[in-house]
Amino acid sequence: MPKNGYETAQAVRDTIYRASLALDDFSWQDWLDLCAPDEFHYMITSFSPEIGKNMIYLQGSWKEMKLMVDMLPKHNTDHSPLHRHTSVYTVDVSADGKTAEAVSSVVIYQNMLDGINSHIDSGESRLFLVGKYHDQFKIEDGVAKFTKRDTRLGNRRLDKGSHYPI
Repeated sequence: MPKNGYETAQAVRDTIYRASLALDDFSWQDWLDLCAPDEFHYMITSFSPEIGKNMIYLQGSWKEMKLMVDMLPKHNTDHSPLHRHTSVYTVDVSADGKTAEAVSSVVIYQNMLDGINSHIDSGESRLFLVGKYHDQFKIEDGVAKFTKRDTRLGNRRLDKGSHYPI
């Protein structure tokens, strides 16, 4: 159980990095286990200068995300794996130590599989997207659980596979 803000911030970082590993491995239930079921809200957004607003690519509650990831094996999708490079920039723990917010940078690479995209050499790795995670957490018994994740993309165009939580 964390005794101070530093240990709580470490618990938040651990949850963020574990989420990246679970998402890289398509371990959807492991990812959802890091989220507070009754409170979690997920969004993928990108700012559009043309309309002066955020565009929302995906959003949902824990229950809605669970339904979506349970359907993923039935989707016709590009199975080229995605790999996240996540760097936690800031962790701000509330004075009472019960909540926290964090901002992380995320860069996602895609390893192209043979025969999937004929215009790209097979075996090539390419940049899939860049952005930032804006996360909120609740802290209970030293464990940080996501209550909100807003994935804010620098990209405005998503390729195949983008129906996955990123």
